[in-house]
Amino acid sequence: MGYDIVIIGGGPAGLSAGIYASRLGAKTLLLEKLNPGGQITLSSEIENYPGICEVKSGLEFMGCWPEQAKKFGCEIKSEEVTKLSMENEKWIIETHKNKYKAKAVILATGSNPKKAGFEGEEEFTGRGVSYCAVCDGFFYKDRVVAVIGGGDTALEEALYLSKIAKKVYLIHRRDKFRAAPHTQKKVLNTPNIEIIFNETVKKVIGKDFVEGIILSSNKEIKLDGVFVFVGMKVNNELVKDLAELNEYGEVKVNLKMETSKKGLYAAGDVRSDSVKQVIAAAGDGATAAINAIKYIEGENK
Repeated sequence: MGYDIVIIGGGPAGLSAGIYASRLGAKTLLLEKLNPGGQITLSSEIENYPGICEVKSGLEFMGCWPEQAKKFGCEIKSEEVTKLSMENEKWIIETHKNKYKAKAVILATGSNPKKAGFEGEEEFTGRGVSYCAVCDGFFYKDRVVAVIGGGDTALEEALYLSKIAKKVYLIHRRDKFRAAPHTQKKVLNTPNIEIIFNETVKKVIGKDFVEGIILSSNKEIKLDGVFVFVGMKVNNELVKDLAELNEYGEVKVNLKMETSKKGLYAAGDVRSDSVKQVIAAAGDGATAAINAIKYIEGENK
């Protein structure tokens, strides 16, 4: 099956690319192994996207994006891409079900949460260790939890959990946060959030479920859940042997979102120097789509 553009990934970058590519007349296919929407659907609050004046959950915010892309003719299929290669100047995109051909590919595979690396993290994942406050916060109503991290996501999720849990410990390995000042102020003014600077979690303790944590100072804290927000790992597996990556494994691009490989574009969290914000990812997707179409038109001349 042949397409002008195949987009891999259905988050804000991929869906934005799908909207722009299809609306500009390209025969477009978007492949997403999960439900379209991306990591942002796990966010508890979206309040800084221009034009969205009422706070929405990530799931609510992303709800209409797939339908908008389909309205302009973008096909969306739930298939995981297993291999990407080039053959006779055409891109070959393989999934478990099908094989597709495209003149250009936009990689928008995003990123996944990093592990914090403490003892028991793997063992207790799903039994008190979580990477999604929206998914699992409900289970900790009126209980005690810890949030690990110091960026925007960690502080935003600590605020979300503070409305559910009895108490939230916010643990950061440095002596100050990296989050936006506005978010820091809200955290500091939330009475049931206790901040612990200059500490890491050494291990979790418990039998069947988390019952507490031991910090790097050997201090023990009794609690019921640990939420980890220490950054993201980019999903570069499909292109790590095709395109040039930077030291963090992100795909190097120019201002047109072009990679080092002809006809291959990268957008959103997977690309180099991404600020990892929804608005930036959406802009990347639009930029990649517009330039992919220019590339295809140039090749067709």
